[in-house]
Amino acid sequence: MSTFLFTTLPSNDLGLLTRSLPIARELRDLGHEVLFCSPGAAPRRLVEDAGFEGRVPDEPLYSLSDEATMLRLLCRGRWHEIRVMMRLWRQMRRSATAEVWTVDHFFALLGTGDVDFARAAVASLIRLIRDCRADAVVDFWNPLACIAARATGTRLVSVLQADTHPDSAGFIWWRPVPAGLPTAVTGLNQVLAELELPSVQRTAELLLGDPTLVLGIPETDPVPGHPTLTHIGPILWEPPNAALPEWVPRSEQGQPLVWVYPGNMRYMRGSSTPFDSLVVLEACIEALSEEPVQVVLTTGHQPLPRRFRHLPANFRYAPYLPALSLAERCSLMIHHGGYGSCQTGLWAGRPQVIVPTYSERESNARRVAAAGAGIVVLPEGNASGTKKHLRPEPLRDAVRLILSQPEYARNAERLRGQLRRYGGARQAARLIAQATSTVST
Repeated sequence: MSTFLFTTLPSNDLGLLTRSLPIARELRDLGHEVLFCSPGAAPRRLVEDAGFEGRVPDEPLYSLSDEATMLRLLCRGRWHEIRVMMRLWRQMRRSATAEVWTVDHFFALLGTGDVDFARAAVASLIRLIRDCRADAVVDFWNPLACIAARATGTRLVSVLQADTHPDSAGFIWWRPVPAGLPTAVTGLNQVLAELELPSVQRTAELLLGDPTLVLGIPETDPVPGHPTLTHIGPILWEPPNAALPEWVPRSEQGQPLVWVYPGNMRYMRGSSTPFDSLVVLEACIEALSEEPVQVVLTTGHQPLPRRFRHLPANFRYAPYLPALSLAERCSLMIHHGGYGSCQTGLWAGRPQVIVPTYSERESNARRVAAAGAGIVVLPEGNASGTKKHLRPEPLRDAVRLILSQPEYARNAERLRGQLRRYGGARQAARLIAQATSTVST
């Protein structure tokens, strides 16, 4: 049997975990060992709750998402790393934008191309791969982990969204990509050269594995020019024997049930980022407090801001509820446009109102809307995307339209049938195990 190390972008979100945990469970059921490297606080909790072992790299710089990292560095007197982190934070604030065009642009904005950071993070991941004695790295959107896998000669398997494939049109596929975008390639190529690995022209090339599996189906997740890519359908997580608490209402008992999921509302304490989705919660409270609907609000183990402790009378709150069960019970989902949230709604056959908070999420939202299964309501804001607001009227109108027009639910139900024809996590696990066994033999 093999040991698999699952790596993800080290952000404090659950989206990448909800697509990796089902595959991990299938591999474990086949007798393999699965370890996770996803150091954010919320992902670590979900990994623990799922009964898997998490591994954290020994380099604190690898976790850029909170002040706790800075505190660990201060306690160790790691002044060089502190300077690197401060430089990255300044860069992220200076280059903040909600218009993220491509994978390369995304990682440039995150500072991944900073040579000091990339070198330290890759070295730490190399040590982790060796310590785990991993037979394969299964990666979900982390180019640094992909570099580490290649440097150690470890089999790399990738699970991608279509928009992150190097031959895709990127995240803003409805507009031409402008010239002169920031790039992470120069710094990453320096690290690749130091490791005697081939250089790349685009960061997305690093994400390709052997094999590369693409989430979703060709209708919702196309990659132009690649009709034979291995689409595996939706990969969605729910704990075994998950059950909703009794207080969660049913739509058929009276008013429609609306599930509101804003995602991570604040990525950096005391500072706004383009990825924050606080606007989703603010707009939903203002738009739905007087509507004849029942609202269940969840935050994916993220803290609910103190000023929202007293919610409207028709709102009920829980930090986390099993997503698939809740989606199947509700009449409508409202969320921030995360890929996993979009797929959850389609898997359950439920229409969606989507308030995308930056371009990758807008891409996901536009795919759902193009299929007739949802409505996109774009927030307004400043040029950087760090200050967003949304008037309640457009959101309220979208909710009323979907609840009154059955074709949205019919289209969502049609896509549900198509998605369920694909192999999902079981097919992905079979392909991964098969690829690894060809190496060991």
